[in-house]
Amino acid sequence: MKKILLFLFLGAVGFTAYSCDNNDDVVQGQDYDTISQMKDITGTFSSNGNYTISQGLNIPSTDVVLVYRLVAGNVWQQIPKSVYLPNVANKPTNRVFDYNFVFNSQNVEIRIDDENFNLPTDLTSEEIGTYLNNQTFRIVLVPASSTGIGGAKKASVDYSDYNAVVKYYNLDESKVQKY
Repeated sequence: MKKILLFLFLGAVGFTAYSCDNNDDVVQGQDYDTISQMKDITGTFSSNGNYTISQGLNIPSTDVVLVYRLVAGNVWQQIPKSVYLPNVANKPTNRVFDYNFVFNSQNVEIRIDDENFNLPTDLTSEEIGTYLNNQTFRIVLVPASSTGIGGAKKASVDYSDYNAVVKYYNLDESKVQKY
């Protein structure tokens, strides 16, 4: 009887020691509280708005904000982006401006920075139509955990390639919210 109790005791100690293994402390987690999403905003840059288009959004602190400008058809170009304009008669040379953006947890502000010349007096009417009027921007929110922020493994996606971002994050372009 004593031998059976001894074996049961050793078995219980062995089972307890094995079940207390701490190799499972590292959890490979996935960020379930942020969802990749896209939102379109269209607006016109004017001096009344200081060449700024603002959009109120609820942006979780666990998201990364990417902004793309619709160039033509279904071609999206990541901003910030410098635009170099060709020389034309009666206009200054070396005309360049930047599409840029800033954001906080409640707002994305897309703006034009123009250190080298005066908008819109130094633009032709065609350039105003092309670069200032009815501009569409796509705001893409992606989880920070997949971008390498916070020690997570860095995503293997080229963020300057809009189509690669859509494919990587499995975004549905038919469900884009429009503002």
